[in-house]
Amino acid sequence: MPVTLKQIAELAGVSRGTVDRALYNRGRVNPEVAARIRAIADELGYQPNRAGRALALQKNPIKIGVIIQSVETPFMVQVLNGIRQATDELAKLGVQILKREIRGISADREIAAIDELIQEGIGGLALLPVQDDRLRSKINEVVAAGIPVVTFNSDISSTQRMCFVGLNNLLSGRACAGLMGAVMGQKGKVLMINGHSENDAHARRAEGFCSELALRFPEIRIVAQQFCYDDDAVAQKITEDTLREHPDLGGIFLIAHGQKGACDALHHLKRRDIHMIGYDLVPDNINGLLHGDVEFLIGQGAREQGYQPLMILFDYLFAGKEPKSPFQYTDIVIKTRYNI
Repeated sequence: MPVTLKQIAELAGVSRGTVDRALYNRGRVNPEVAARIRAIADELGYQPNRAGRALALQKNPIKIGVIIQSVETPFMVQVLNGIRQATDELAKLGVQILKREIRGISADREIAAIDELIQEGIGGLALLPVQDDRLRSKINEVVAAGIPVVTFNSDISSTQRMCFVGLNNLLSGRACAGLMGAVMGQKGKVLMINGHSENDAHARRAEGFCSELALRFPEIRIVAQQFCYDDDAVAQKITEDTLREHPDLGGIFLIAHGQKGACDALHHLKRRDIHMIGYDLVPDNINGLLHGDVEFLIGQGAREQGYQPLMILFDYLFAGKEPKSPFQYTDIVIKTRYNI
């Protein structure tokens, strides 16, 4: 016999309405009470009436907010495609996706966007965060108010976010170090071009790359780590200046957007002897791979990073389904000119 909300309410010592709000996130419930209710529901094997709930959503739709930064980059265009796919699928179930797009990286604009979405009545929030103490406080404030948060692409430490969807960036950085060590014969000089200092994903890739080089390839020296802020022109200048200072440079590790600028620098200086490793399977980068300017590209599941956070939040808000893990890692995909 199916378990009812009334039975759960009696065992939890609360009203049926409180159980409904806790299981379906339709209003604010004390987090400890909500956790107790969900534990009782799980123990009893409660299964929500999805058909009835879907009909109810037509009158009282779930609203999910999503904030994406650096929307001007080709990779984030692919992430947006995943967001659009989830938006279209969830719209058929009566779910509204409220989106905010930010050019570049800005904690101030992200906090302002969060406040706007809360005013519009969101029940869940997906966002690409930066490392900022004010943003940490804001996320924890949002979660304490009963609004679950999922991060994607880049994570943020010391928060109560529900889960992260994206690459294991530390491990991918280590993988890139292994590739660089192999193609450079385990010795030489490398330039590291980073993206944004506030981006945790970029910082983790750099950390993994540096630690693995130090451990396995001590004769490879990083001559500089500079930030291009996802700007091809800046990446081009960094590459040209470094090659003039270190004409014996053997490799370039590009952590974020900027591969085209680095390739343009190599063409300008007529250098075909540099081993370049970068991220993201976007058109310009694939073109560089096919023409031999880039040796390896790391794919990180752009569409999944846009799609999965919204589906995770929907499952939680619709049926109280918790994510299987606080880290939902996408695959580390290594592409060469031969398997692209």
